[in-house]
Amino acid sequence: MGGYFGLAVLVGVALLLTTGQCDVSCRGTDGRAGEAGAPGRNGYPGVKGQKGESAVKDDGPVNVDVLLRLKGEQGSRGPQGVMGPKGFRGHLGAYGDPGALGRPGPEGKSIGHGGQLSPQQGRSAFSVIRTDNSYPAIGQAVTFQSTVVNTRDDFNVATGQFHCRVPGVYYFNFHSLAKVSVCLRITSSALTDKLGFCDYNRNIDQVLSGGVVLQLRVGQRVWLESFRENQRDSEIRDNQEKRIIFNGFLLFSNPE
Repeated sequence: MGGYFGLAVLVGVALLLTTGQCDVSCRGTDGRAGEAGAPGRNGYPGVKGQKGESAVKDDGPVNVDVLLRLKGEQGSRGPQGVMGPKGFRGHLGAYGDPGALGRPGPEGKSIGHGGQLSPQQGRSAFSVIRTDNSYPAIGQAVTFQSTVVNTRDDFNVATGQFHCRVPGVYYFNFHSLAKVSVCLRITSSALTDKLGFCDYNRNIDQVLSGGVVLQLRVGQRVWLESFRENQRDSEIRDNQEKRIIFNGFLLFSNPE
């Protein structure tokens, strides 16, 4: 028993001596860092947070720039929705500006016996004015310089003749103003007798008028003509101011 105790004492002394010497010169080399372990499993979901406070509405004007910055990117176009119910009829809008005048249409043709004329075909009227101060040439159609009305261009201002394109009953009349004696007559192939009217005055303004109702066929012509009766040569050469108005219009159509 005593021998073992002494051996233990010797071992303990040896250990103390060895430890004291290796504190400085007997330190071992650092080992390598260990390898990363395998990832762990996902944890359990956290607890749901509390509801946030409501946004405060600004009473001031809306800042468009801010809204544009907050606006997200435009998404793709969605499919067309179901058509909604028909809405109420709106109020009638204001009249638009009148359109431009169209070009004249082609000349119409006779529709034959027993047909009926359309409203457009059954219209014909003219009113022309002679402003030339010279005395109208004797025995010739009176020509005119100004046109007031000339539907369908049935009256030729250059020749002074009305050309019937719509068969029917017409009324023609004229009025003249002059300081010399004037004789005028309405002439047409539809007349068996010429209708002459004369006015004799003494250098004062006086109006001469005349009129007639005629039944016309397509192609027949009507014109105003000057003729001589008791006028003096000085009156025929007169260049004082004169005015002659010649009018004609369709009373009712009568298809051939």
